[in-house]
Amino acid sequence: MRYFVYCNLHICSTKAAAGRPRSMLFQGRIHSCKAPPCASLYYMDYGYLNDILILFAAAVTVVVALLRLHLPPILGYLLIGVLMGPHGLAVIADTEHTRAFAEFGIVFLLFTIGLEFSLPLLIRMKGAVLGLGGLQVILSTAITASIAMYFGLSLEVALVVGGVVAMSSTALVTRQLTEQVELHSRHGRNAVGILLFQDVMVIPFLILVSSLTSPSEKTTIVAVFSALGEGLFALVVILALGRWFLRPLFRGISRFRSTELFTLTALLVILGAAWLTHKMGLSLALGAFVAGMMLGETEYRHQLEAEIRPFRDVLLGLFFITVGMLLNVHLLPEIWTGILLLLAILILFKLLLVTGLCRLAGWDSAVALRTGLVLAHGGEFGFAILALALGTNLLQPEYGQVILAALLFSMGLAPLIIRFNKQLTAIILPTASSRSPKVMEDQIADTARDLSGHVIICGFGRVGQNIARFLEDENIPFVALELDPVLVQNAVKAKEPVTYGDAANFDLLKAAGLTRAAALVISIDDVKTSLKILHEVRQINAELPILVRTPDDSQLDRLLQAGATEVIPETMEASLMLSSHLLLMLKVPVSRVFYKMRQVRKDRYALLRRLFPGEETVVAGPDYGLEQLRAVELPENAWAVKRRIDELELEDLDVTVTAMQRQRQRIPNPAPTTQLLAGDTLILFGSPSALEQAEIKLLR
Repeated sequence: MRYFVYCNLHICSTKAAAGRPRSMLFQGRIHSCKAPPCASLYYMDYGYLNDILILFAAAVTVVVALLRLHLPPILGYLLIGVLMGPHGLAVIADTEHTRAFAEFGIVFLLFTIGLEFSLPLLIRMKGAVLGLGGLQVILSTAITASIAMYFGLSLEVALVVGGVVAMSSTALVTRQLTEQVELHSRHGRNAVGILLFQDVMVIPFLILVSSLTSPSEKTTIVAVFSALGEGLFALVVILALGRWFLRPLFRGISRFRSTELFTLTALLVILGAAWLTHKMGLSLALGAFVAGMMLGETEYRHQLEAEIRPFRDVLLGLFFITVGMLLNVHLLPEIWTGILLLLAILILFKLLLVTGLCRLAGWDSAVALRTGLVLAHGGEFGFAILALALGTNLLQPEYGQVILAALLFSMGLAPLIIRFNKQLTAIILPTASSRSPKVMEDQIADTARDLSGHVIICGFGRVGQNIARFLEDENIPFVALELDPVLVQNAVKAKEPVTYGDAANFDLLKAAGLTRAAALVISIDDVKTSLKILHEVRQINAELPILVRTPDDSQLDRLLQAGATEVIPETMEASLMLSSHLLLMLKVPVSRVFYKMRQVRKDRYALLRRLFPGEETVVAGPDYGLEQLRAVELPENAWAVKRRIDELELEDLDVTVTAMQRQRQRIPNPAPTTQLLAGDTLILFGSPSALEQAEIKLLR
């Protein structure tokens, strides 16, 4: 009898193996011997598990440290790759398999960007996206490519370098501006528009890099356009397949109402589209982007993004680690002058270019400079283009190391530059930085000059405009602050008292007559901005009525503690409206319905916040979802049986008995003197930890 075993390493003393070198016994081959396999046959080399554990441990440690410093995790991943890669401490091997696996991080990133890609959005932001963004990418690429060709690089390599320089970090900028409550400011909107165009233009660069091999002696423009033509053909093929196949597929899958099946199908579509473009000789990320773009127009967009996000974040972190591994720190002493020179050129070039384009677009010097400071660095897509170019030998390693190091250092400096962009602008342009807000203050003060007892509306979108209509009907004056320039322009044409300005700027609120106002309405769908406005207003006026709009009740208590007079959660109000209409249709008296609605609002929606947790419960913040309902059935031997509710002392645990089920009768808000019987089910309300303690106490 013979035993066949496939293994990586096998050492035994059988005659079949006698006399053979150990290194030749088993190297991925089938070994046949008459003796039964010894214990070592079952040995497998799990050395790669060490690398994975080291990576996760390092990632958790470094990312926690960076988050405490309010820095983006991307920097932590890059630092891990540099320090622990083959050119650093050599703890982790930079293998082909690791890099191939990490490339799927970019695949999933491009898929989510495709989901967010929207032609209506591009049209709505055409000034910032198509104007500023288009000119920034084209000019950055053209100027950089021309300089690269002057120094002897071929056309395709020069275009690749131009694409790398043109990109800035979308993840880093949006995160930092959101934390600083500057995402909706003038320079923030300009930066986001330019980044949106950069995200779209990364696709042609990926097509170009993946379609070209190592640089030839003779390169023509025809070869470049031929590569782009192949990519466009692939786009058309995938768009056609998506139109006729993807939408019907997800409609069919959604009928099963299975989250597991939905996630599996999403992964299949992403990887299948990536495989298809790879077979066409293009990048994996291209197919994923197009698949995302097709599904972004369907009703499954948000669910797809939620399902794919965990895969994207983990694999994208691995991608940045492998990018950090590419940097050879041993070469830094030899090439540091080139790195510093390229770093200075990169930051200054993008700063001057973006600032100049914003000035040409009509923005004042301060806004233009702040936009330039926000975008004066390299980005994740620059790394993606560079890594692909190095992997296909399109770019020589000696050039790649200098560019890679400059990008790394620029992203290290970017959070500091973005954080202090206002202060840097004040230092560089002291007159312009003080004049820019002063102009807005004068415009707002002029609009609100004759107003007293008026309402200030922060945000003049759909909700703000609807509020304004009701105020007009009652002849109550108002003034509104809005950051959408097109909306402001249209409102001003209609002689509406609307001015352009950031409501989070306290000086602008004072210019709008805050000390003379009768009320303040915050209709902005951004909790951080609302909190900032509340803190600033309450420092000088503790009595002014302030109404705050919020999407749900996740931040209701936090907003009330910050000084909001009333918080209106849209989901709660929608529930109230549906309930009131239903009760009226069921012939419940109008007075009783109105009384119930008033009582719910008076209790801060306490009744509507008592929910049972479900599988799809989303924790939107640190205070959201902490309090919930739990049903506890009392068996015969439970401690609580034959005791009254007030004897349970559940209030000491911050737990409330909201209802009780006895046999087939439901008793809402049972009396404290109610004696509990075996078989009763108590409906408890409290935090998960408190509910756990209460259940243990009741059943012990």
